[in-house]
Amino acid sequence: MFVRLSATVAALSLVASAALAQGAKPTDPQIAHIAYTAGVIDIAAAKQAETKASSKDVKAFAADMVRDHEAVNKQALDLVKKLKVTPEDNDTSKTLSKQAADKLAELGKLSGAAYDKAYVANEVAYHKAVNGALETLLIPSASNAELKSLLQTGLKIFQGHQQHAEHVAADLK
Repeated sequence: MFVRLSATVAALSLVASAALAQGAKPTDPQIAHIAYTAGVIDIAAAKQAETKASSKDVKAFAADMVRDHEAVNKQALDLVKKLKVTPEDNDTSKTLSKQAADKLAELGKLSGAAYDKAYVANEVAYHKAVNGALETLLIPSASNAELKSLLQTGLKIFQGHQQHAEHVAADLK
């Protein structure tokens, strides 16, 4: 089960590593799409948790994820409109979306404490992966100062999410 829980981490890490090794640098429209997609993925997982979780702490965490990721994604949409940039779908965002759909289906089969633990473990892994990709690939590759600033703000928020998820996970044991 741990292998499946960390599939998203592996995907983001591999994508970031492969891109850095090849010297590939995503464009700002690609970065915007990857970041937005990552937010949409976490919103979908959190909305599922709001209905399936049995722990009030897990439900509260999920509500925080919906609120925060929707706010950051709204800022991202406002920024791309302001800059007149069209986010560009790419292999990374497509892979993330596919893996997220698989993960949601997998989590959907669980219930009770098993669901709570799996959801929170996935949130820890997912935020580690997204934070790593932001730090090592997306922020350094962003050309536009406003996009870079939004990504840096997002990173601070998502680092807090990772810590929060780790605390919730520790309490579930």
